[in-house]
Amino acid sequence: MKTLLLARHAKSDWGDPSVRDHDRPLNARGLRDAPAMASRLRDEGVRLRHIVSSTALRARTTADEYAAVFHLEVADEPALYAASPRTILAVAAELPDEAEVAMLVGHNPGMTDAVAELTGEHVELPTCAVAECAIDIDAWVELIEGSGRLIALRTPRT
Repeated sequence: MKTLLLARHAKSDWGDPSVRDHDRPLNARGLRDAPAMASRLRDEGVRLRHIVSSTALRARTTADEYAAVFHLEVADEPALYAASPRTILAVAAELPDEAEVAMLVGHNPGMTDAVAELTGEHVELPTCAVAECAIDIDAWVELIEGSGRLIALRTPRT
């Protein structure tokens, strides 16, 4: 059994229109929500072992907050920036097998759509949301569309 956490980055700052989309930082709410969600996962007993993030600043900053709480390193994956659900699931299929619980940090609409493709559940991931999906596989390479089950959807407001 594997657990995949599909996480949308925390709220980003749109205050400076000259900043490229890839380089947008988190705003004050995002800087508050990301560490709070990371601590919440830890406090709820999630045993996160591996984190892969989009290279966009807002996603990487969010991932760094999870990494700090779980004492992990973040692996950068450029393909997660503006990724399709198929790309997201392909990245998940390449996760290291020793990581029983892994997280991908990315963007919408891809993350919301990836949850739907993996689990058949149509939920909306607001900023800083984490969808926890159980997958009955022994190796990540076995991950296919429809093979997961949504265990929990956590948002900063719930």
